[in-house]
Amino acid sequence: MSSHCLQPFGPVHPFPVVHYNMEFAEALREAFSRIQPEAIAVELPRSLAETVKKGVGRLPQLSVVLYENAKGESIYLPVEPTDPLMEALRLGMEHGLPVHFVDLDVDAYPVYRDRVPDPYAVHRLGIDAYLDLFFHQSILRTDGLDRRREAGMAYRLQKLAKNCDKIFFVCGLVHLPGVREAFFRPQAQPLERSKRTGVSLFNLHPDDLSEVMGEPPFLAALYEYRRGDLPPPPELSHYTVRRKLGPFTLMDGGKGQHTQEEALDASVRWATHQTRPGPLDRQVAMLRLFDQASRHYYQDTGEMVERWQKRTFFRFSRNYALLESRLIADFYQFLIAARSCVDDNFCFAFWRLGAYYPWQRAEADVSTIRMKADMLWLGTRKMRIRRMLPRVKRRPVYIPKRRRIKERRPGEWMEGFDDPYICSYPPEDVAVENYGGFLKSKGALLLASDEAASVPFETSVLDGIDVRETVRHMDEGRLYVKEFKKIKGGVGSVVVIFDENDDDSRYPYLMTWLGEHDQESDMAFYATDPTAHIVGPGISRCTYGGFLMTYPPLRLGDVWSDPEYAWVRSKAEHLLLAGLEYSMEKYVVYVAKTPPRSFLKQVAARWQKQIIYIPLGHLSPVKIRKIRTLHVLSGKDKREIAQDYIW
Repeated sequence: MSSHCLQPFGPVHPFPVVHYNMEFAEALREAFSRIQPEAIAVELPRSLAETVKKGVGRLPQLSVVLYENAKGESIYLPVEPTDPLMEALRLGMEHGLPVHFVDLDVDAYPVYRDRVPDPYAVHRLGIDAYLDLFFHQSILRTDGLDRRREAGMAYRLQKLAKNCDKIFFVCGLVHLPGVREAFFRPQAQPLERSKRTGVSLFNLHPDDLSEVMGEPPFLAALYEYRRGDLPPPPELSHYTVRRKLGPFTLMDGGKGQHTQEEALDASVRWATHQTRPGPLDRQVAMLRLFDQASRHYYQDTGEMVERWQKRTFFRFSRNYALLESRLIADFYQFLIAARSCVDDNFCFAFWRLGAYYPWQRAEADVSTIRMKADMLWLGTRKMRIRRMLPRVKRRPVYIPKRRRIKERRPGEWMEGFDDPYICSYPPEDVAVENYGGFLKSKGALLLASDEAASVPFETSVLDGIDVRETVRHMDEGRLYVKEFKKIKGGVGSVVVIFDENDDDSRYPYLMTWLGEHDQESDMAFYATDPTAHIVGPGISRCTYGGFLMTYPPLRLGDVWSDPEYAWVRSKAEHLLLAGLEYSMEKYVVYVAKTPPRSFLKQVAARWQKQIIYIPLGHLSPVKIRKIRTLHVLSGKDKREIAQDYIW
């Protein structure tokens, strides 16, 4: 076959397809509008015609046709909007065209797994290029049962050709050459089962869609929405994934709250409007699915999906797809990537939205059936999602080891702030100093690794074997090792920015304090208002927005009132500029979600300093949450009682 395989033979305009694939369904709709046929012929037996047409008439609700063969085995035929055969029947019925079922009713047809290129290439390359690739590189089946079916389809097409000038014929890829060849030879009426009893139509249960659908339900929903009149885009801020269970919500019966189904439907409608016009791009659809799953994940857990996790997710899924000779990952591979690159809670949010189909309900006009993937011989793979959920205590009464002390009268703790001298809580100082030392070591290691050299092995393995260089020079038969060059100068200051949104209403507390001994650094920071969270007499709790540590101590001036820093854009840049100026060493470690501006790097170079940037996402979130808490004590005498109030 050549690239002209879509050329008509006689009045028949063929369109070979991969079954249950969205790209072929999209291409079929475009070909239908271009050809404007007089009749539709599909590769389905006439004995199923009435039941299948009833199922197509129920779309977008999904159905399954069920019957038994002579051996008593149950045969299932799902009716989905992304199946090209069902799309052809649906177009014919919508346009009032006659639809014909031209295949033979074969009772015991074996299960084949034809190897075809990834159908996503249809969207990228076009249907002609895809078919040319398939028919030039594939070895077609020569099974006698297939030849019998192809001859039967050719016979019926010959009969239709006598009365129609344009027949739109939809069949599987492997059958088109045989049907085309048999069409130009006289064919006898085939022997077949003309009528089949016990053919039933069932409604698919919504909980089973992710297992039995050929495409992810989310993708099928996008296809269905874009196929008709688009619904208005929702305002997502009004939709939450779950109802609030607070006392006021329970008292008013949950009024004004949306159900989980309504929130999922809003996400699907939003994703529909975010995809580009024209044929639906599966890759863009999966990007929108990731965005909405991230929103649901945040509403469920309160944790954000970081940009580095998103980048890792799509790189992981791409590599996983390439391992299985695919251009883009399937739904299972995306779920594995979601669990591996974020966590099980995000994987569940991704699956919950990806498995949602807005129009499917357990109650329908026909009976509902429960199905599993093994009933359809889909060769599906299973995975287990272990969600981390908050749990109530197993004991009916929780008795803490140490009860928190409470005020005996209102305002009692405020009386402890009469001392104008403030200080920190020593255990927190030790934790922050230790973490600052860790960041200095990590920064120095990153700098040394950037300037590492690979040399052939001679007498010592130096700093370890360089596997990449060894493989690259495998033809030499030599082993290469890494040598970390010693950097000149050390790390003097450490700047950690937890939150770059340094709004004054959120972080109004600006402070600079000096180390109390030669093992403690000077520190400047911005934090939340101390008066907003009083935890004891003269003891308040704050949360860092960012801090600067510089060593040796007793050198740091009040950086927040220094007029030389007035030109900076944010508190984070304020701390970084002070860290550069007060650093006694050449290097300054800067930890934040985003790197500093290039202009600040130029300023550092003029001062003969260098910024070592460490992304905040590369550090342990558990450790970050631990060191971000700060307690301010009003007077050193509060250190003796602080342990009774700080938790």
